[in-house]
Amino acid sequence: MKSLVFASTNKGKLGELSLLLGPGWTVRSAAEFPSLPEVDEDRDTFEGNATKKAQTFAAALGGWALADDSGLCVDALGGRPGVFSARYGANDDERMTKLVRELDGVPVERRTARFVCVLALAGPTGELQLTRGTCDGHIGFTRKGTHGFGYDPLFHFADGRSLAELTAEQKSTISHRGAAFREMVPHLERLVR
Repeated sequence: MKSLVFASTNKGKLGELSLLLGPGWTVRSAAEFPSLPEVDEDRDTFEGNATKKAQTFAAALGGWALADDSGLCVDALGGRPGVFSARYGANDDERMTKLVRELDGVPVERRTARFVCVLALAGPTGELQLTRGTCDGHIGFTRKGTHGFGYDPLFHFADGRSLAELTAEQKSTISHRGAAFREMVPHLERLVR
């Protein structure tokens, strides 16, 4: 059984990663290591934040660590909330309410958006692998669905479904995190023992 430390305590992300890895892997949360340092996500790119988290955890643990930085980029808002997606409000409800309010009066054709995920895999001696995935859609006028987390109920596709209406398995086949992870799998298989 291979074990991987994921530099996150976000249960939604941990669940998605565990599903994507499948049997033969154990994903360990950052919460299992209370002595690990807090990482201030102060970089202005997803790549910068993911790299900082992965390298900090790998150095502290003396082993491999995988980190994710992801967010929602809305074209009509100049790419916001972007790297500040998780800090756009105190909780998912506040974040979605703020997003809908900021897009008030913006027609559907200008509400294009994408989820972006960057994964960074860092090793104990400075090794680093980065992958990036995106998922395109638009911001709906109302929330739909009960699955997923974050902005999923507002993120709609051309067929009218929201990301929150998909099962975890369906989401993993089209999501930004799924795309980034599929690119990362060969590196994980080659490097993590």
